[in-house]
Amino acid sequence: MQIGVSSYSFSRLVRSGQMAQIEVIGKAAEIGFDAIEFSTISVPEGKSLPVFAGELREEAERVGLPIVNYTIGADFLRGCGGDLQAEIERVKGEVDVAEILGVSGMRHDASSGWPADHPGPRSFAAALPRLAEGCRAVTEYAAAKGIRTMVENHGRFCQESVRVEQLVTAVDHPNFGVLVDMANFLCADDEPAAAVGRLMPYAFHCHAKDFHVKAGTEFPPGQGWFQSRAGNYLRGAIIGHGAVPVLQCLKVMRRDGYDGVLSVEYEGIEDVLLGVQLGHDNLRRLVGMVEGQ
Repeated sequence: MQIGVSSYSFSRLVRSGQMAQIEVIGKAAEIGFDAIEFSTISVPEGKSLPVFAGELREEAERVGLPIVNYTIGADFLRGCGGDLQAEIERVKGEVDVAEILGVSGMRHDASSGWPADHPGPRSFAAALPRLAEGCRAVTEYAAAKGIRTMVENHGRFCQESVRVEQLVTAVDHPNFGVLVDMANFLCADDEPAAAVGRLMPYAFHCHAKDFHVKAGTEFPPGQGWFQSRAGNYLRGAIIGHGAVPVLQCLKVMRRDGYDGVLSVEYEGIEDVLLGVQLGHDNLRRLVGMVEGQ
């Protein structure tokens, strides 16, 4: 497995102006990563997204760090004011950006759930045909460009492994798969190792991430924490410092033949560069332990 990093890991530095997003590429290479992925590109003032995407690709080629994936938001229930076809066309436009970046994969969300004023059933089962229609239309467009598309276990509504598997099965297209994030399952109170095992047959890309966890019955821990669907408390952690069974998840990935990029996604409250560096170092040691068995 190659060890990559998501640009999201540096987002606090980019938002605060301490680092330009294009500088993330060089920093990732300096830390020791093998690849990088971009999550929601922050376009500098006066530039367009396609133009800046081209600049990011040129910088990655200069540095020698491949861009392997592009991550965007999407919502086939509520996006574009609830106009499904308009949302499909918008996401197709992001596929064009992925092509400029030169990536082989693009992750988009499925939905964060029905709008509050939806008059009918608000279940995942009721949404599934519409979500599958949107995902299928996008992946058919992307396939013609040589780009595989995927959803991540992300956004609460389509987050636990059973629902993600149902969506991939409903889309039923060889160009459509899953970005498996080992920690995000906890947001839907889904046990990570079992969930990784369920979704590995569909994995196109993977994220390594860790969370600190406190039971919802305990005292609310305050700033930096958020709640899972069942009310447990989660906080981003340096890989190896939290409660996610990272080593077990890696063993499942290895057993099931995953040999792609495993990207660090750091969202803790510690110093960003420290958190990313330690996460890289710990993950590389963990992967070495698994591959050495």
